[in-house]
Amino acid sequence: MAGAIIENMSTKKLVIVGVTLLLFQAFAFMVGGLIAPSPTTAVHYLATKCVDTTKHRQETKWFMPWGPNQCDKIRTFDEAMAKKIEANNIVFAVHIPLPNKEMSPWFQFMLVILQFDIAFKMYNQIEDGALATIDVGLAYRDDTVSEWTEMAHSYEQRKLSCNFTTAKTFENEGRYYECDLLPFMEVGSVAHKYYLLNIRLPVNERKKVNVGIGEIKDIRLVSIHQNGGFTKVWFAMKTFLTPSILIIMIWYWRRITLMSRPPVLLEKVILALGISMTFINIPVEWFSVGFNWTWMLLFGDIRQGVFYSMLLSFWIIFCGEHLMDQTERNRFSVYWKQVGPIVFGSFCLFIFDMCERGVQLTNPFYSIWASDVGTELAMAFIIVAGICACLYFLFLCFMVFQVFRNISGKRTSLPAMSKARRLHYEGLIFRFKFLMLVTLTCAAMTVIFFIISQVNEGHWHWGEHTVQVNSAFFTGIYGMWNLYVFAIMFLYAPSHKRYGDEQSSGQCITGDTGGNSGEDIQLTTTITHVDGPTEIYKMTGKEAQE
Repeated sequence: MAGAIIENMSTKKLVIVGVTLLLFQAFAFMVGGLIAPSPTTAVHYLATKCVDTTKHRQETKWFMPWGPNQCDKIRTFDEAMAKKIEANNIVFAVHIPLPNKEMSPWFQFMLVILQFDIAFKMYNQIEDGALATIDVGLAYRDDTVSEWTEMAHSYEQRKLSCNFTTAKTFENEGRYYECDLLPFMEVGSVAHKYYLLNIRLPVNERKKVNVGIGEIKDIRLVSIHQNGGFTKVWFAMKTFLTPSILIIMIWYWRRITLMSRPPVLLEKVILALGISMTFINIPVEWFSVGFNWTWMLLFGDIRQGVFYSMLLSFWIIFCGEHLMDQTERNRFSVYWKQVGPIVFGSFCLFIFDMCERGVQLTNPFYSIWASDVGTELAMAFIIVAGICACLYFLFLCFMVFQVFRNISGKRTSLPAMSKARRLHYEGLIFRFKFLMLVTLTCAAMTVIFFIISQVNEGHWHWGEHTVQVNSAFFTGIYGMWNLYVFAIMFLYAPSHKRYGDEQSSGQCITGDTGGNSGEDIQLTTTITHVDGPTEIYKMTGKEAQE
């Protein structure tokens, strides 16, 4: 039997491979820490109060807060009252980006958060469960002289969540409420140089529209986008890693197909893992720089979900195949209880994503966080996802413990062997255990990354509780996944060496033509009858045949 590279490669070469992979892992962290800037940038805007003097609004008019065609402005609402300007004629205008700057496709996405500055008035307090109705329009252009083109328009409602920290007395009138940030807009691509937001707060006392929302003084926006420098580093990593994984995957499967036996389940799952890694690696994001593909965020989430589900399923099957006896082994149906929840969880993630980013393809102002039910569902989803990820890791630790215990049971037969063969098997067991510990480390980092990503994605909705993720963590974890998949495909590829055949014949080690069978009977009687990638794989699943 040829066996796998992990068993037949010399210790010296294996150490060189391990050190090389470790250096690449360190380099992946350093790329993010030393070269790439922080993943995102937040820019703060204060809306300008423009006055709409048109009597009949037949076509959309866009109000610029500054520049040659800037609108008629007012500073305060007291000024509006003095000039007898109605609330319905006031437009809050925000130009993105700030003057003398341009947006870029390298920014990838644009997330906008809204905050109201609301002053306390004894006779105009914020009612419980107050809803702010917002008439908002988004326009774009690619130079400073052309007309604005409407991109989206919507009527949205946002529930106000404000606290007044001091006593509600006449002496404290004019002090500001402390209001939570509100989700406002998310655009999946930044294909244009300039964007303009026009926001109205229409008032209709008869229909109770924007009544009981307090005295709004100002509207502040926070625009968040991916840093162009980080995007370039990220794209470069994907471009470099895609051919690396693709080449090793083709090489791995070619070696598998050259074998006389058909591939076993573990080898098929390793191939599937390589395919999913290639799927997430392919740098289709390069097209987003030249095309206005607003669905790239959703597509990126789908790719990551496919990889997550494949990686988690692989770890379960990888451990399970070293626990099952020969009657259950090599059958995917045996793992439905473990893999089923992973697939179901991934499907739930997909549905959750479609409920927000799917709708945002047509209405960028939609947010699942805008309603009480949506907020509770989203919060519950993030918490449950985090708990499930932790439970998965604990279950994986339990499976690894069972594998180690299974191997320890087999080690009782080692003392009966010749010294050379015993050392050979002890070396195989050590290599396998080390790989399992590396797998657990990779799983732990993946679970931490998943939880932090979920919290970070909704960190504007957690109040003051936020997790800042720097570039090194993103590039390091991404590099770790690629290196792990590369290592698994390389180490579990069939080897050309024939060490196992020579040892099992007993001619090169002991020189005893008949004594070898007595020494090795407990570990090798079934090896020649069991198909599998490694001797450890065959060893751990022998019991059903004994």
